[in-house]
Amino acid sequence: MNAFRLLASLAAAAALAATTAACSAASLGTAIADGRPAASASAQPSQPADPGQVKEVHSPSRVTVDEQLPAGHCRARAVDAAAGKYLPDHACTPGAVDPAVTQATIDSTICRAGYTGSVRPSSAAMAQVKAESLRDYGQSASATTEYDHLVSLELGGANSVSNLWPEPNRAGATGTTNPKDAVENALHRAVCAHTVTLAAAQTAIAHDWTTALHVLGL
Repeated sequence: MNAFRLLASLAAAAALAATTAACSAASLGTAIADGRPAASASAQPSQPADPGQVKEVHSPSRVTVDEQLPAGHCRARAVDAAAGKYLPDHACTPGAVDPAVTQATIDSTICRAGYTGSVRPSSAAMAQVKAESLRDYGQSASATTEYDHLVSLELGGANSVSNLWPEPNRAGATGTTNPKDAVENALHRAVCAHTVTLAAAQTAIAHDWTTALHVLGL
């Protein structure tokens, strides 16, 4: 009888230990899913976004670091290097828009004088994330490289790492002015004139700014 009781006690203890381990594992899984990994877990870079998947990020006057990419992981693509036409790596820079800027609010946001200045982060804040993005893209600092919003602020673009990239310029350029600036201005005029929808302009410039005007018939 004593032996039987001993075996029963051992079986109960084993069952309790298994249940406790399962609960601990479940708790750890929840902590990691909630963004609070255990202290012993090493931080891992976030994975690149899905190409072509424009995100929504509300971050006026500050830069949201919504991606952490390995150094040298990204590559800008030259469409016409002599003309300064480069595209970002869409797996790293898919683009992001501010959900507060909609078709219904353009007259009080992007089409209002002074809007971009009211939401643009400080130079110091931009410089901090620009240095990291240069490493992500395997580029060296240059006075002609613009840390550019893929979807521009004047089109409701977001201040987020997923929407910012170090845009190379043409050979011989003396500053950061590049061909994309003219495309952004033309799209902004069309959106504010209500000849092109905000969503169409955002999608076109995020996909390929070099073809955006042609795609939209401008």
